[in-house]
Amino acid sequence: APDRAPDRIGIFDSGIGGLSVLRAVRAHLPTATLTYIADSRHTPWGERSAAWVSARCLQLAGWLIGDGCDLVLVACNTATTQAIAALRTRWPGQHFVGVEPGIKPAVAASRNHRVAVMATTGTLRSPRLQQLVQAHVGRAQVLQLPCPGLAEAIEASGDHPTALAARLDQISAALRASGADTVVLGCTHYPLVAAALQQRLGAGITLIDTAEAVARRVHSLLGGSTTSTTRAPTNATPGSLRLYSTA
Repeated sequence: APDRAPDRIGIFDSGIGGLSVLRAVRAHLPTATLTYIADSRHTPWGERSAAWVSARCLQLAGWLIGDGCDLVLVACNTATTQAIAALRTRWPGQHFVGVEPGIKPAVAASRNHRVAVMATTGTLRSPRLQQLVQAHVGRAQVLQLPCPGLAEAIEASGDHPTALAARLDQISAALRASGADTVVLGCTHYPLVAAALQQRLGAGITLIDTAEAVARRVHSLLGGSTTSTTRAPTNATPGSLRLYSTA
């Protein structure tokens, strides 16, 4: 049988956060062609209105679909909770995958039934986030910790590392005070500073990142007959990667 054309995956985020998801997608689908858009001109999205986020996502997804992407990955928790339903309504035949805070795995992993969710204000105030908490909270306590300015500090950390360090110190102190033993990284920017967070929190606190689960979902939608756990052979030719920024 002739080789089928490589899958074309479009990924977008408010900035560099979605690169944490792109890394996992590349590991699962090494031959796919990836196109990434960082909306750096308008970052961060976490404090913006739901209507603005939805309109922006329609614009960016429309560009990727027009470019021929088979699947669009919304690599932003704020955008997924506020806009993915609108994207599915607008393009009913198109594959869309979003990212949501991993509350279910966090509740399952917690030993003391205290879970903290780090996220943007926009994600925390979304009805979808509250549905996830209600569906999976069980007998756990879930602290919802808004982290305004953290995604921004991560974006700017190349020029201003001390501002990021100070923000991580504040957040880590709040997390330790909460008594939670499991912390959900509810924004795709946060895994980029997971090592720094873990260092501040200590080994007794588990961080939950959903990038792996998202990559498996993308693979299952595009992977044809292969199971979602298989990796392509290591000698497979890597697919192309195009990175765009709006600023």
